[in-house]
Amino acid sequence: MDAITALHQRVSTPRLTAPAPTLQQLTVLFKAALRAADHGNMHPWRFLIVEGEGLVRLGELFAKVATARNPEVTQSELDRCHAMTQRAPMIIISIAKCRPNPKVPQIEQIIAAGAATQNLLNAAFATNVGAVWRTGDMAYDPAVKEGLGLIEGEEIIGFIYMGTPTVPPHAPREQNPADFFSAWPQE
Repeated sequence: MDAITALHQRVSTPRLTAPAPTLQQLTVLFKAALRAADHGNMHPWRFLIVEGEGLVRLGELFAKVATARNPEVTQSELDRCHAMTQRAPMIIISIAKCRPNPKVPQIEQIIAAGAATQNLLNAAFATNVGAVWRTGDMAYDPAVKEGLGLIEGEEIIGFIYMGTPTVPPHAPREQNPADFFSAWPQE
């Protein structure tokens, strides 16, 4: 698939199953992620690849955090925490790795990590790998960040669920560029 077609047609594919992307596919996706716009060549991102037993452990971490938040959490909620990590055979956790820089403020570093993540999604779509970007309250919880080994200055950008789509991607919703782009100043 050519780049413009992928950019115009990309949609999320939330219904995923095994197999996860191959090492060869992942290499293509990772190279695309690393081409994101990056003011100062800071490479303000890193990624954790979670699969197999790691998915179980991530679900346990989510359940532990839910219990710490609410000691009276229901079994249904704990089951949901475990199930969240079983929606795909692989989760790539996208992390903004921000460092002080007088020329590159933190917001630019976070945006760059988001751009790297979007490149990963675009490459996944272009190579027929199913992917969906999820966040939710676990992405912002300090205990989840600690459990994943994040350090000061690091933020979770998202959980990128990856696998084989169980259904073909739906057609993207058409949008009118004129609704979002305008000239300035307007005469």
